[in-house]
Amino acid sequence: MTDLERAKLELVGDKTCVLVKGNTIYYSTMSGIAPMIDFIDRKIDLTGFSVADKIVGKAVAMLFILKGIKSVYAEVLSKSALDFFKSNGVNVEYATLTERIINRKGDRLCPMESTVLNIDDCNLAYIKLKEKLNSLRANKK
Repeated sequence: MTDLERAKLELVGDKTCVLVKGNTIYYSTMSGIAPMIDFIDRKIDLTGFSVADKIVGKAVAMLFILKGIKSVYAEVLSKSALDFFKSNGVNVEYATLTERIINRKGDRLCPMESTVLNIDDCNLAYIKLKEKLNSLRANKK
């Protein structure tokens, strides 16, 4: 069984993101880009991992590429994420392809997707996404 197949099998229950490489498995129950921001902030080396995720837009795709993810499965994948994976040579599979990832209210583009709309540099995307996530968290308090 491949790492990607194992990741897909582990993506059950409240897990939103599962990363597998050999016998090492990481998972998260956080939503949106939060799992990847958390893994990056904890300085976990994800080079060569395969990932299964519930929803993948360009924002999280850029974080996957930044951290050296080799293959991705998304239950829902945006066209911009698919294009970004293809242009960066990342193997990607998906259940549903959508035009765009919308916000939780369902009335506009996801704020994280808006943040990276015109960005192609993964390092810059990480900085901007972290700023946006911190701003959204501060507004909830």
